[in-house]
Amino acid sequence: MILSIESSCDDSSIAITEIATNKLIYHKKISQETEHSCYGGVVPELASRLHAVALPEILKETKPWFNTLKAVAVTNQPGLGVTLLEGIAMAKTLATLQKIPLIAVHHLKGHIYSLFIEKETTFPLLVLLISGGHTQVIRVKNFEHMEILATSMDDSVGESFDKCAKMMGLGYPGGPLIEQLALKGDENRFDLPVPLRNSPLIAFSLSGLKNAVRLVVKKLGGDSEMTQQDKADLSASFQKAVKLHLLQKSKKIFTKEPIKDFAIVGGASANKYIRSAYENLCSEFGKTLHVAPLEYCSDNAAMIGRYAIDAYERKQFIDPNEIDIISTKKQQNGMLL
Repeated sequence: MILSIESSCDDSSIAITEIATNKLIYHKKISQETEHSCYGGVVPELASRLHAVALPEILKETKPWFNTLKAVAVTNQPGLGVTLLEGIAMAKTLATLQKIPLIAVHHLKGHIYSLFIEKETTFPLLVLLISGGHTQVIRVKNFEHMEILATSMDDSVGESFDKCAKMMGLGYPGGPLIEQLALKGDENRFDLPVPLRNSPLIAFSLSGLKNAVRLVVKKLGGDSEMTQQDKADLSASFQKAVKLHLLQKSKKIFTKEPIKDFAIVGGASANKYIRSAYENLCSEFGKTLHVAPLEYCSDNAAMIGRYAIDAYERKQFIDPNEIDIISTKKQQNGMLL
């Protein structure tokens, strides 16, 4: 078995995965959404303290498998430094006491492997990763070779959903709230700009759209003066603009990339409106769409454990004394490291 730990942001999660079969034996996640909701976003120091309580509680439930462990895996980048530290400290201790190898896992690679929980891998693969911290298209040739083809110039999709929800006084996390409210709204009421519509750049940008939402909220008198229908219509209009932006840039990539398998991963990939749009786009370009089960779209240890199996087979271990905490995304020459 491999024990995996995820603590890159506000989800405390531990999983046990069987190496020989990819079977997920145990998985538990404790979310901190309630504690952070009153602040409208994640407070790093609070998240760290909550991890320090939740992770040991979850770990107690995994003791029956301790004698079967062949390695321990942990997210070490990218993420919030103070929260990554909690998971890494636990992983280093377990690896040392159990005398087993330690595997450091890149969080974004973990999201890609959320597609393969209890499955074999499907490579090569084009991946759209949309989460609270990232918006990227990645060409995944194999385990060792992952190249970033496009990334956000500013805000991520998930962050934009959260910020726009906050502007409208909807709460946190904003993604699910906007998606649900949009079901009751008119997506054509507000003519919001589609970012980089006339630009040849193959990149993403959400800051201008986010500002356009702010101006609409201001024009309507602020969130306290907006009616529920105003908020529903603005949510739907915003979601539509995000969809059109993602599709427009994805089409440019699809015309150049012969890879037939395409996937959407990350927390924002749980948005069914966006998933549906990509089903149509993949059909148009003759590509097969892959998505992770909804319960594994957001941060979780199951995806970290699944990646760790492939890393274990390649003996990609790290000395517990040398593991680094990398709080920002690390890449070189467009490669996901």
